[in-house]
Order: sequence, then structure tokens, then C-alpha cells
Amino acid sequence: MKVGIIGSGSVGQILAKGFHTHGHEVMIGSRDPSKLQNFAHQNHGKIHTGTFSETAKFGELIVLAVKGEAALSALEIAGRENLTEKTIIDTTNPIGDKPPVNGVIHFYTSLEHSLMEKLQEAFPAAHFVKAFSCIGGSYMVNPDFNGVKPSMFICGNQDSSKKLVTDILLSFGFEVEDMGKVEAARAIEPLCILWCIPGFLGNGWNHALKLIR
Repeated sequence: MKVGIIGSGSVGQILAKGFHTHGHEVMIGSRDPSKLQNFAHQNHGKIHTGTFSETAKFGELIVLAVKGEAALSALEIAGRENLTEKTIIDTTNPIGDKPPVNGVIHFYTSLEHSLMEKLQEAFPAAHFVKAFSCIGGSYMVNPDFNGVKPSMFICGNQDSSKKLVTDILLSFGFEVEDMGKVEAARAIEPLCILWCIPGFLGNGWNHALKLIR
């Protein structure tokens, strides 16, 4: 399918390459597309580049891969008309600017209202699915943990959108744990805090989370 990646940072570029490797036609967008010239050159033009609005219009599936504080404005720039009735994979986390305290990063949201809920409320005609938010970028595509597949926790209001994202995550090498509706993002987003603690305390970033039954 055609996949539009909104966000040109490391996560956006990793997922753009990953979707392309898995056979999808990909466009990655930036507020300033000139920043993607080197990326386009490195990928020999096989991955399209453009603005947020061009990318949102291009994609049948949208991936939101920007900093949490920039998520709402990025979607507004992308254009409501380009997002209506589309599935949006929300990779974002509400990470604040304050430095970590004993390895614990700061969130600017509370456990009563997640960033994903805020985005869904702002764009009710789009179908958000939380994914890729509780693992590092280097393990977002075909993670290798000696044959053990990590869990990817997802949530969202639209079952058909979650099925689409589940199929993608399975092809990317994850086990998928569907946590239900959008309110479950209140629990999923803080998994980023947990994932980051070993990194900040021991400089170890080569791990993932798994639900065992």
C-alpha cells in the first residue's frame, strides 16, 4: 500500500526504510523537505519525499513519527482533508523537556488523559492506532532477540484499523497485544518511561518488552 510517514527524524526514517523493505510505496514528509535531500540520495530516490500535506495526501496509511509536543501541529499542517477516514499509526510519546530523574523521563500528560486521546479528539474523522511507542528505533523493524519476538502493545477505536496495523506489525516481526480502545494509551504511552530506564541508568538500549501468558 502507499504509506505516508509524517516526520523526518530518526524514527520516521527508520520506519520509511522498513515499510519500503516490506514492499510498500513510501513517502516521508518534513516541515522543510530540503532536510530530506541526503536521505533521498542515500535511498536512490526509491522513497519519495515531500511536505507534511503532500505526504498525508499520498498515504493510504499514515505514520505519525514526530516529537509528542509537535504531533498536533504536524497533523494540522498535514490537513484534515488528507487524514479523514485514514488509519494513522501513532508512534508518539508525550516526553517533556525536563531531564530524567534517576533514569525516569518526564511526561507532560497525566494518567487520566493520554497524548493519543488528545489527537483522536482533535481529529475525530481519523482512525488512530498506537504502535511503535514502547521500543527503540533500532528494533522497530524485524527485531532480533535470539528468536524471541517482542510484544507490541496497540490500542485504538477502529477494529479494522487495528487489524491493518496488526498485520503490519506481524510482518515486521512482533507479537501484537491489543489493549482495546483509545483510553488504553494512558497505559501504553508510559511503557516508554519503563523502556528508557535501563538505557539512562546503564547505557543499555538493546531490550524490548514482552507480555507472557
